[in-house]
Amino acid sequence: MPSSAQVKELAHQAGFALAGVAPAAAPETLHFFREWIARGYAGELAYLTAQSERRSDVALAFPWARSVIVVGAPYDTPHAYSTEAASDRGWISRYAWGDDYHDVLKSRLDDLAARVQRSLGARQIKTYVDTGPVAEKAYAAAAGLGAYGKNTCLLHPTYGSWFFLGVAITDLELQPDAPRADMCGSCTACLEACPTQAFPEPYVLDATRCISYLTIELKGAIPEALRPGLGRHVFGCDICQDVCPWNRKRLDSGEPAFEPRPESLAPRLEELARLDPPSFSERFKKSPVKRAKRRGLLRNVALALANAGDVKKAPLLETLAEDEDALVREHARWALERLLR
Repeated sequence: MPSSAQVKELAHQAGFALAGVAPAAAPETLHFFREWIARGYAGELAYLTAQSERRSDVALAFPWARSVIVVGAPYDTPHAYSTEAASDRGWISRYAWGDDYHDVLKSRLDDLAARVQRSLGARQIKTYVDTGPVAEKAYAAAAGLGAYGKNTCLLHPTYGSWFFLGVAITDLELQPDAPRADMCGSCTACLEACPTQAFPEPYVLDATRCISYLTIELKGAIPEALRPGLGRHVFGCDICQDVCPWNRKRLDSGEPAFEPRPESLAPRLEELARLDPPSFSERFKKSPVKRAKRRGLLRNVALALANAGDVKKAPLLETLAEDEDALVREHARWALERLLR
């Protein structure tokens, strides 16, 4: 049987800092997946709710699968935390500062797959970066890449939670790695810091209250009760990771591809508010931010302007209140009313 050490060496050769192997059998943590969806915690994440069966067991989609190789690429870079951004600036989640991680990791994963086929004799192998019918995080935990944190992120003793995941599903019967023990102990920093109370209990996330979900995945109106809690987040959120003690032991180990573009590191809200469709497309070309689309980003910017509390920015909201997009107009008008109270 090929060893996990051989797989890790091939993964390192392909450019991954982290690698591990899990059995293809559904990890025990996935038993909660369907219940999580039934509770409504997935919100409008249709790619999860529509594929709950397939994502609960890779054998359903890949009956030939015997092992799952999981890899990780750190993305932390030596820049400020979200709490340190100036009041006239918005916050884009750290993972979206640089190049789109899907593109960066997928080419390396395909390289790893070729190496595994050549060196270990795999006949079938499929690679995914956050796009396939596989719960990457559950298999990553089973492969020992990290232990679940109370904020549901994976924690690694060296890299904290600042790393991307990719998987290669293979027909090889590989020696699996052991999962890690809990790393949170009695710490509740992440649960207490969340401004929208997105954690109904430790290790459980209600995505419908999560700032990342609200600013990226939710395509319609953000519930009014949650709007003040978004602060100045315009794409994603890092709060529960910023306060984690494991992330305070940072290595600044992110690769050049994940270094922030000048327009992504705490951008000025005024600049974002003035983006027309062509300038949005140009500014965020090959960036994860394009996922929100212009209408989603400007919806978020309108709320951020209100939450920043600078009445001098009211003219910006007045302009957004006349935007061509109805979603932007509604949020801008709500924000203007809140700002001028």
